[in-house]
Amino acid sequence: MDRDIERRAVAEGEYIAETGATVRATAKVFSCGKSTVHKDVTERLSEIDESLYEKVKKVLTINLAERHIRGGEATRRKYEKKDENA
Repeated sequence: MDRDIERRAVAEGEYIAETGATVRATAKVFSCGKSTVHKDVTERLSEIDESLYEKVKKVLTINLAERHIRGGEATRRKYEKKDENA
């Protein structure tokens, strides 16, 4: 595997583990696609650093469980903003 890809996967994994960020938020920070981040932290990272992979896996599991809550809050904010502008 290319060293640059390995470094990026480790950097993304460390960022997610430290901040609890979502894949989408991590993609914005690292200026790449969410599919790239997901592949880096779920497939490549397990081959590079098993302990970091386990930490990231826990965060991703939590994010998956909370996904429906985040979506509902985003919708609420959207309609609150519309009411303010009306």
